[in-house]
Formats: sequence, C-alpha cells, structure tokens
Amino acid sequence: MHLGGIILCGGRSSRMGLPKWSLPFGPETMLERIVRLLGKVCPTLVVVAAADQSLVKLPVGVIVTRDRREGRGPLEAISAGLSALPEDVEAAYVTSCDVPLLAPAFVRRMFELLEDYSAAVPVSDGYLHPLSTVYRRSLLPVIDELLANDRLRPSLLFDVVSTRHVAPRELVEVDPELNTLKNLNHPADYLEALAQSGFKAPSEVLSKLTGGLGE
Repeated sequence: MHLGGIILCGGRSSRMGLPKWSLPFGPETMLERIVRLLGKVCPTLVVVAAADQSLVKLPVGVIVTRDRREGRGPLEAISAGLSALPEDVEAAYVTSCDVPLLAPAFVRRMFELLEDYSAAVPVSDGYLHPLSTVYRRSLLPVIDELLANDRLRPSLLFDVVSTRHVAPRELVEVDPELNTLKNLNHPADYLEALAQSGFKAPSEVLSKLTGGLGE
C-alpha cells in the first residue's frame, strides 16, 4: 500500500492566542516537527493551509494545498488533502499540526488496523478522533457529497462508510500514554508538552501567551 500523510494547519488557533503551527518546539516549529515525525512513516506528505496563510519553508517534496472554502472545518481540509495526494497513494493518515508528541509507531499501527475498511478511527472515552484517522483516498466522493450538503462533521462520514473503530487497548503497546491523541488547545497544554519533551518556551513566545495563562 502506498501511504500518505495529511497535516491540517489552517485553524484559527483562537484558544492558543498564536498560530499553533508556528509555535517553537525545541529547534523546530510544531509544523516542522509533525512533518518530520509523520514523514518517518508516510513517504508522501500534504500540508493543508488556509487560503491566505503563510508557512515556514518545508522540505522538498512536501505538497502544500489550500482549503477551497473557508470556515468549513476539518472535513473541508481533509477533502483538500486527499485531492492533492498523487493517485498512487491508497490511504492517508490525517493529523492536525498541534500534536507534537505524535508517535510514528502509532501511525504505523493505524495503517495496519485499516485492513479492508474504508477508514480507521481511534475511539477513547467514547470520543472519536477524526484527526488521528486513516482514510482511503477512495472516500473523496463521499466526503465531497457530505460537504455539498453542508454535513460538515467528520463523524458523519463514519456513519456511512465501513469504519474500523480502534480501541485504546489496540494502541497502548505502541503509544502507552496515547500522546498522539493529545492536541494542544491552550497555552498550558503547550507548556506541558514542552516540559514533557525537555524543552522550554522562548521568553518572547511566553510573553505573548501570558494572556491565555491568566496572567
């Protein structure tokens, strides 16, 4: 199977207060880190940005595409990402740009668990994680039909296609704390993930985040 990876980074980051993709994480931005980690599993990568969004320079070969319609949420971005993949890519792992603790072994396991299903989605505490999911490229017409009918929630897709619901017990061997599912929404989440990885936020970034930290 030819594997692809899709990274969504066009969100508004309103709760963080700064564009999450651009936040430093050690020597990299968070987007650069996700590109590097996901690239260990997926030879073909697509980054989906907002229409007018500027990005850091990415490695040669990374495909950058744009949301076709603004304000339509992640399903619109997933459609844009799947559309941008080369035709020989059969399935793609979709992630957001704010999961710096992503484990490549988790991604490999998700591809393994896809089997003959159209999608494989992790489920924890009753919550679906559509931005840690493997989607077959063949789902594109179904996704576009949902979008055309303003059915924008990714979970609606799982109701109409064959979907493998992946339980935590199937993933903890490769990601014991399920860190791959921990996206960073607030400044405190970012600082905690940095500390967990042995990094600190630069002072200039920290000062811009203080409003979100209640200071």
